[in-house]
Amino acid sequence: MEALQITWFLLVGILVIGYAILDGFDLGVGFWHLFAKKKGERSAFIESIEPFWDGNEVWLLTGGGALFAAFPPVYASVFSGFYLAMMLVLLGLIFRAVAIEFRNKVDSPGWRKAWDFAFAFGSILPSVLYGVAIGNILRGLELSPLGDYTGGFFALLNPFALNCGLVGLSMFALHGALYLSMKLDGAIAAEARKWAAKTWYVFLLLFMLAVGYGIKNCIYGIKAIPMVLVILALVSNSAVFMFNKKGAAKAAFLSSCFTIALVMLAVAGALFPSMVPCTNNPEWSLTVFNSSSSQLTLISMLVIALIGMPIVLGYTWFIHHVFKGKVKVKDD
Repeated sequence: MEALQITWFLLVGILVIGYAILDGFDLGVGFWHLFAKKKGERSAFIESIEPFWDGNEVWLLTGGGALFAAFPPVYASVFSGFYLAMMLVLLGLIFRAVAIEFRNKVDSPGWRKAWDFAFAFGSILPSVLYGVAIGNILRGLELSPLGDYTGGFFALLNPFALNCGLVGLSMFALHGALYLSMKLDGAIAAEARKWAAKTWYVFLLLFMLAVGYGIKNCIYGIKAIPMVLVILALVSNSAVFMFNKKGAAKAAFLSSCFTIALVMLAVAGALFPSMVPCTNNPEWSLTVFNSSSSQLTLISMLVIALIGMPIVLGYTWFIHHVFKGKVKVKDD
């Protein structure tokens, strides 16, 4: 049974990592969208993610579904405790989706400008709130004996969680800038490399602040594996800087993918075996072992995952392979 529980902890983690990498560059492109000075550049930004963004969000839906089926108490605790934040995330994602679809429906500068702001808003808000949620889980929550969150909404807006929110935003902004430098040509690609170079420093500073606070204040203490993963993330992030400086856009983007994966693995390693740690009574924490579904459910889901995951991976590879070419920036 323990092997199944750990397997599903890893599978949920893989889905979250997949979402962070794939939708992360979509969200990052949305962050930079308003920095583009020309209409043609903004159109190219959206065109660069248009074939992928909806498929990338499948990873979020699948991860949420897997969490609900494999660890129902964790799903209930997280979604009830973060209810308002989750509704704001949903609002942001809706704004982003509608903006992508409606931006070019009317040939009017005012119309496009309104949807450009909606697209940026719908990208920035989820990026911050994802980080805030992870920061609160790392810090620990006040729970009842039944695993329900007993704190208020504003208790979630603590300095560590807000810093983690900025870590998430800067990480995705860096990822998006690297993606744009890889997908676009000419002056705007060079500009995206400059954005990435500046954002790299911001992400590094915020990430180190989060790590320093975590070592000093989080309830887990210092664990060897998460610290090794943090060091590897810093090495990978250094490769991002080096490749971006050399103009090796694809290598820089792939290094960013590895950095995101290592950051998320470090979070998982710091939490394990907890999934929602309890600050007021550690015995009430929701863990991999006390919050999972039955053995039959986990086995049945594993069979489904073994069939479904290759299909999702195959589709993801195929769509990125088909649209791997660069996007041309049209003149205004």
